[in-house]
Amino acid sequence: MKRVFFTFIVLFSALVAFAQVKVVAHRGYWDVEGSAQNSIRALELAAEIGCYGSEFDVHITSDGVLVVNHDGTINGIEIEDNPYSAIKDVKLKNGEFLPTLEQYLECGSKLPNIQLIFEVKGHKLPENEDRCVDASVEMVKSMGLEQRVEWISFSMRVCERVHQLLPEAKVAYLSGNESPLSIKERGLTGIDYHLDVYKNHDEWLDEAHQNEVEVDVWTVDGEEDLTRFANDARIDLITTNKPVLLQKILSEKNQ
Repeated sequence: MKRVFFTFIVLFSALVAFAQVKVVAHRGYWDVEGSAQNSIRALELAAEIGCYGSEFDVHITSDGVLVVNHDGTINGIEIEDNPYSAIKDVKLKNGEFLPTLEQYLECGSKLPNIQLIFEVKGHKLPENEDRCVDASVEMVKSMGLEQRVEWISFSMRVCERVHQLLPEAKVAYLSGNESPLSIKERGLTGIDYHLDVYKNHDEWLDEAHQNEVEVDVWTVDGEEDLTRFANDARIDLITTNKPVLLQKILSEKNQ
């Protein structure tokens, strides 16, 4: 019996040693010619370079169209206060038109080896957050992408609503003001906090894994910080604007 237990410990230790932090491209792989933040091309490139996931941001227009954009405004137009017709002809810096969520997910559905890290953005009105969540969940379900989408938000209202509608989904909170135990008690699966939060609350990394709460850190771009978090076995995912640099660091770590 002791030998079996010892063998299990050895195998478990080996798995931990070879565990690799997962690379998430922040707004896709955009820092390259021909790409742009939150563009469909950025998603395609993130998949091409082998990222675990590509993060993107979603808002809803006044007439219920879901669009992929970081800010709540684009070209000075408030997305949630205006119909889709007011923004549909806006172009990104790479020449693409502002993508709808449907277009983005259609592309993602053809890239089976990358996870879609779906950030539902906060809206000015709570009812618009609810509309955005409900329409987003319905679209993800209709396209059969439930296992491919992982949800994140700075809004606890959003996180809890997604969990209510999709109890089996991965849902992580972004704001950094809740302990991992609190996240677990709310039924969520992860914390996805700014790197400074973990620097100030190192104990949360241990607490997270004691409670089986997944740990992501954003947005890590400097080589020193990337190396630090890449070598911390308590980190599960790193969200970065420099996915190629992070991949290089991880490759060198395993040599």
